[in-house]
Amino acid sequence: MLVSLIIPCYNEEEVLPILYDALKGVRESMKDTDKTFEFIFVSDGSRDKTEEIIKGFAEEDPDVRFIFFSRNFGKEAAMYAGMQKAKGEYVAILDADMQDPPALIPSMIADLDSGECDIVAARRVTREGEPPIRSFFARCFYKLINKMIDVEIADGARDFRLMRRQVVDAILSLSERQRFSKGIFAWVGFRTKWIEHENVERAAGETKWSFWKLFRYAIDGIVAFTTAPLRLATYAGFFFAFAALAYMVFYFIKAIILKIWDEVAGYPSLLCFILFIGGLVLMALGIIGEYLGRTYIETKGRPIYISKEESDKDKD
Repeated sequence: MLVSLIIPCYNEEEVLPILYDALKGVRESMKDTDKTFEFIFVSDGSRDKTEEIIKGFAEEDPDVRFIFFSRNFGKEAAMYAGMQKAKGEYVAILDADMQDPPALIPSMIADLDSGECDIVAARRVTREGEPPIRSFFARCFYKLINKMIDVEIADGARDFRLMRRQVVDAILSLSERQRFSKGIFAWVGFRTKWIEHENVERAAGETKWSFWKLFRYAIDGIVAFTTAPLRLATYAGFFFAFAALAYMVFYFIKAIILKIWDEVAGYPSLLCFILFIGGLVLMALGIIGEYLGRTYIETKGRPIYISKEESDKDKD
């Protein structure tokens, strides 16, 4: 049985030799089983020596395949491309930075072989080593999105998972360009077994995920899987319309019936109120714009990625 291991890469020249040695170790540990492996490296427009190193692996190892993007399309596109090219009955996705321990792969394969699940996914139970502010916002994001969407995304869930071919085919059938794989993995369903592990530091190099990129990724996830922000804008509109009506009734009773008139006009409070309402209107327009913009992008039908070079085995 063929097992495909997909490794998205972006400027990972320092860690790739370490990862490759670990992957060879996994293959060696299972040489007496019926499992064979292919290693699919997807370079997401890397600008360092990542692609040269991967080509070196491919020249020496017939199990190594690669896809090089024409530019940086993002990790989501790299995972999608890898799944498209994967030929295995079992398909795994893992990061190149060794934060997804390759040593877990044999036990994940054993779990799938048991027939009790269709996906074996990794979940961090600690965030030691992460900046506290980043960990705080990550936890807030999971709590927020799970209240908005119909499926549940586990806190600490990673993209590191081993899947049956049926699951991969279901994921590939969802061809939207604005992808949020954590949500897609949950949306397609299937039986999932979670493997918990401690947070692992990068083996080498630096993370490519800045706080701003993570924030944008969180927005993509929310917009991709729920229309709750649109409903929130609607609820806010109803609330302030009702508040305005109540204030109008109150002012009518006070001024017309009770004959109580304000001697000093409340210009500062009125200005603040107008600015506040204006801000809410702009926020609502911004939320609508996020959905409209994504609809516009999807209707163009552009490819999720463009490949500039692939291993010879992929072109045959």
